[in-house]
Amino acid sequence: MGMKRIIQLLGIGLLLILGYLFFWPIDVSPQAWQSPETPGYTGSFAENTLLQAVELRHMDCHECEDVAVDSIGRVYGASVTGQILRFDAGGDSPVEIANTEGRPLGLDFDQDGNLYIADALAGLLRLNTDGSLEVLSTEVDDRPFRFVDDVEVGPDGLVYFSDASDRWMIGDYKVDILEHQPYGRLLVYDPTTGQTTTLLDDLYFANGIAVAADTSFVLVNETSNYQTLRYYLKGPKEGQVDTFIQNLPAFPDGISRGSNGIYWLAMISPRNPMIDKLSNSPFMRRAIARLPDGAQPAPATHAGVLGIDAEGNVQYNFQDPQGKFSQISSVQEWNGDLYFGSLAREGVGVLKDFRSVAE
Repeated sequence: MGMKRIIQLLGIGLLLILGYLFFWPIDVSPQAWQSPETPGYTGSFAENTLLQAVELRHMDCHECEDVAVDSIGRVYGASVTGQILRFDAGGDSPVEIANTEGRPLGLDFDQDGNLYIADALAGLLRLNTDGSLEVLSTEVDDRPFRFVDDVEVGPDGLVYFSDASDRWMIGDYKVDILEHQPYGRLLVYDPTTGQTTTLLDDLYFANGIAVAADTSFVLVNETSNYQTLRYYLKGPKEGQVDTFIQNLPAFPDGISRGSNGIYWLAMISPRNPMIDKLSNSPFMRRAIARLPDGAQPAPATHAGVLGIDAEGNVQYNFQDPQGKFSQISSVQEWNGDLYFGSLAREGVGVLKDFRSVAE
């Protein structure tokens, strides 16, 4: 075959690839928006290596997005296998206490020891103290859940949870971020009545949930907006919403209430410069959505966790640019230590005596 013919074939191949990337019909409709200029890892978010002190434990917990710790220090993990695993204090051998047959993402205990589970595929579940597993809620207002993400039981006994998207499922989370459409919801389930209510609609990838100790507000992360919203549950601002912290340098994932008025926020991965740059270019983001999953922008390994006070000020900043334990998706404080889940890593990360690490 002559060189001219080879060049012609290469040209045709290139045209076919470009035609596919830019014109092949797909059911993805990105929204034009203006991403805020990233602060980077500066100021309150200044880069450090404090998370290098993390210990890796419970390696049988596979991609445990969330972890919970009970009153006697036993660690529970929500595994990618659908298993809810318990690791007894001082031991590494797991006990399977349930299997949702789905993808559990969020875990939280109520005051009676029942374990509430946010399962991306199965909905809001409850593992009762007798070992029975109940499906509590799968839809609200005739809109089925597609991506139940996180859950927290409030001091009032109500169960607050998020549906990241009522359009895309967990396997398409990158497409949801590329579209940047308000498909997410903040919801509340009342165990007494069995009723589910929508508190906030039109959220951009509704994710982590945390409830104030006095139940005055609930926090919800908007992952693709790089911010945390605060919805007021009572008081003069009841029913209103404002921004708790915004323009984060990374994608926020889980959030939880710690001690002394601190809320722990997991920054799963730094913001992607290309996605930010193309925020007001739906055409180009649609082209990216046509790429195979492995060719699309992927999370980076830079790990980060913030401790934020009730006024939205950063009080603790733990990072590891090398990602010894990367893609941290959840944080739980217990007895002076921090426990981390990860969307991509095996095991559970533990930062012993976080206050001394921060000094």
